[in-house]
Amino acid sequence: MSEQIQITAQPRTDAGKGASRRLRRTGKVPGIIYGGGGEPQSLTLDANELGKALQHEAFFSQVLAVAIEGGAVEQAVVRDMQRHPASERVVHIDLLRVRADQPVDVHVPLHFINEEACKGVKIGGGSLSHNISEVVVSGLPGNLPEFIEVDVIDLDLGESIHLSGLVLPEGVVIPELQHGPDHDLQVVSVSAARGGGKASEDDADADGETSSDEG
Repeated sequence: MSEQIQITAQPRTDAGKGASRRLRRTGKVPGIIYGGGGEPQSLTLDANELGKALQHEAFFSQVLAVAIEGGAVEQAVVRDMQRHPASERVVHIDLLRVRADQPVDVHVPLHFINEEACKGVKIGGGSLSHNISEVVVSGLPGNLPEFIEVDVIDLDLGESIHLSGLVLPEGVVIPELQHGPDHDLQVVSVSAARGGGKASEDDADADGETSSDEG
């Protein structure tokens, strides 16, 4: 596991849309931290620092160290984040405190490996379809993975990997699977190249006609 991502924040006392707009004009991002047995606390974060933290893929899947000025370092995960529809800049962030002895749900990215060596692609001439790029998992903070590897090397034409086929760390589960087999979503699949079968049939017909003419 990589080094824990840390962000700094200052307590915020002003509230309302007007106050939030003023903060954003000064390069700040309003936010809130709540849960974990503590009182909700409004925060102000630096937009540049937050932007650098967002470059880490693990920002949304791992527990963050939130250093609040004048207080203790809180352990939290991102529960929600709003962006400006045009500029994509972060306009608000919600952080959920976590406890080491309580499971938490997070979004974890999927890393697909051995794609070029995939049996259905390399030998069968098919193509891979990624249907899901991340998955929500639940587990104790110390067990949460930064990402989940999906090895497709043995995947043949017409075959697929579903949520139930993902390899998870001990103590980590996928809540979606608890809702029944209909929720065992397809993650990745190998399908025949478009027109592959039709082209083969046409070639065979053409060969047959040529042989007949020559005879």
